[in-house]
Amino acid sequence: MRPIHPTSAETQVQIGAKLRSSRQAQGLTLEQLAAASDLTKGFISRIERDETMPSVPTLVQLCQALSLPIGSLFEEPDVQLVTLDAAPRINMGGIGADERLVTPRAEERVQVLRSSVEPGGSGGDELYTVSCDVESLHVISGEVEVRFADRSTALSPGDTLTFPGRTPHTWHAGDGGAEIVWILVPAAWSGSR
Repeated sequence: MRPIHPTSAETQVQIGAKLRSSRQAQGLTLEQLAAASDLTKGFISRIERDETMPSVPTLVQLCQALSLPIGSLFEEPDVQLVTLDAAPRINMGGIGADERLVTPRAEERVQVLRSSVEPGGSGGDELYTVSCDVESLHVISGEVEVRFADRSTALSPGDTLTFPGRTPHTWHAGDGGAEIVWILVPAAWSGSR
């Protein structure tokens, strides 16, 4: 029979990976963090591997050395699932394309669209731009040609083309249609705006 209340072993917070990630994102070595926090390299390594649970004062030392709010170590990540079946249909201007927003509507950092394109479907005859910094197009199946003002690029399944989002372009699917994933950074459109 399982106890009604979880034991401390079942609920132990795993903060090591968050500390390691923060240290590495800042380009710090264990030695540098040890010097900045007045702790030993070996002790910090054990904390990062969740082999030991540091005291609150030790966590404060580490977080100060990393300029990391101590509360962020205990926050749950914001994980959101959008299934393809539940993804809302949107109209980004594609002709003959069933376009679905597969990231949450309110997500502003990145936007991922999944397009099922009919044979000969396109972004239209005229070049257009998207209000984002970076645009990537990944072809899951079919053939797609992307046309810019000065050139065209043919894409096959598995190919990914990345370019500045504000670059005038258009696209055209081949005779067999295509399945395409578009990645826009930051999000070009949000249903929450």
